[in-house]
Amino acid sequence: MPGKLVLSRPVEALYGALFVLAYVVLDWASFMDPLFALNITPWNPDPAIGLVLWLRFGRRAALPWFIALVLAEIVVRKMPAGLLPTVLLSAQLTLGYGLTGEVLHRVFSRATLVNSRERLFKWLTIILIGLGLNGLAYVGALWLAHLVPPGAFASAAVRYVIGDIVGVVMSMPLVWMLVVPASRARLAAPLRHWETAAYLLLAAALVWTVFHGHIGTEQYKHLYFLFLPIVWAAARHGNAGTALVAFTLQASIIAVVRWGGADGIPFAELQLLGAALSLVGFFIGVIVDEQRQASDGLKQSLRLAAAGEMAAALAHELNQPMAALSAYGKACEHLIARGDNSPLLADTIGKMVREAGRASQVVRRVREFFRTGAMHLEPADARDIIASVCAQFSEKCRAQGIALAVSAPAGLVLRVDRLQIELVLRNLIANAVDAVGEGAVAGRRIHVSAAIQGERLEVAVLDSGKGVSRAMAGRLFEPFASGKSSGLGLGLVLSRQIVEAHGGSLWAEAGAQGLFKFLLPMHSLENDEMEHA
Repeated sequence: MPGKLVLSRPVEALYGALFVLAYVVLDWASFMDPLFALNITPWNPDPAIGLVLWLRFGRRAALPWFIALVLAEIVVRKMPAGLLPTVLLSAQLTLGYGLTGEVLHRVFSRATLVNSRERLFKWLTIILIGLGLNGLAYVGALWLAHLVPPGAFASAAVRYVIGDIVGVVMSMPLVWMLVVPASRARLAAPLRHWETAAYLLLAAALVWTVFHGHIGTEQYKHLYFLFLPIVWAAARHGNAGTALVAFTLQASIIAVVRWGGADGIPFAELQLLGAALSLVGFFIGVIVDEQRQASDGLKQSLRLAAAGEMAAALAHELNQPMAALSAYGKACEHLIARGDNSPLLADTIGKMVREAGRASQVVRRVREFFRTGAMHLEPADARDIIASVCAQFSEKCRAQGIALAVSAPAGLVLRVDRLQIELVLRNLIANAVDAVGEGAVAGRRIHVSAAIQGERLEVAVLDSGKGVSRAMAGRLFEPFASGKSSGLGLGLVLSRQIVEAHGGSLWAEAGAQGLFKFLLPMHSLENDEMEHA
């Protein structure tokens, strides 16, 4: 259960006073087309801010909400039921709204409201049931008090319940985002984008164009145009954009009714239309938000997978300079112990500095790769790269009885980020070792080859494992599709991204044996010399 917001008494009193003021103003703005001069209108947005207050403060919101209800009856409707019935009816509404708010308070955290389809359905279900029961009880009390004619109970109840639900659905998400700091950050993103102003202006212009001057004749002829801004906003900015457009549509409809000379407008039908538009937008927006959350999670997983792969590459790249530093250090100790201050000591120290710089460069390149995806392209011999990576697996292959063979002619020069291409090759050979290790000991073999294919170099890793099916070959490069019980299924995804960033391609071939290939553009030494000429 989320915790209640705790503030000092003066600050909480100020919040309560601002809430009462906002509630009364919003009640005045939405008091249109009332039934029997009572608080039965086709749009009641004021409960939305009351429910948000309850979510923030819990049961401490009951008193300011009760005061706001009584004051709205006095100021806006001039208390048609009399003082005592007004107080009692306001207390009943406070209890009914409070029960709905308490359920919402127990289900939803203070940071999120409808950021998933599950939470959207829960929110709508609570709103429909809670406000439906509360509306029936309220109109029933009005009927018992003879403020609603005997034969008008059903129509009054439907009108009040729909007015509450429409008002809350169209207003509560935006009010929530404005009030809660974490959600306010989500709302700030679309507000900084030029597209937001465009679809908000489009929403207001379409409402005015569709309804102004066409009331009572063909007011529904062009309603489908109103889907354009809500779908645009939801697709671009998720539920944050939807909340902004829903509010703009509502404000525009109010403007048409109050100041647009649109007497006789079927206001109740328009409010239902606005609620339908908002729900469509929220359903689209929540799917967009979920996809973005999944995408962010995938990016984080890819970064973690890259961290593991690059750690192995980093260990390999640092092994040689660190070994050299150790050897040079020992040589310096020996020379100093002999009291030797010859040029040999200075030369050895210089070599240590160069090796330290090499190690620093490797670390810097890895850091740049993680931060910006930058590549350090340099000419590299394909056979040297293959031999270097295969040497790292020689001991493991020998221990498992795997014959590791290499066939790559000399002079095949690539212009690549060697660290990253070694990572790709290391991942493919590691997968081959795992695949071969699952079979019989006899006949275990891996063959790594390189050959020219037109203007590209094809590197192939063939193993004696069971291979992959045609269906699996297409799925291997999907995130989290791993053939190993301990694998995340991200190594091949990362490898393909690296190869494609170099202008190449990586794929698996279906067959009885495992076979992975990747192509990289060739780069001749003559071209390299011309670039530096």
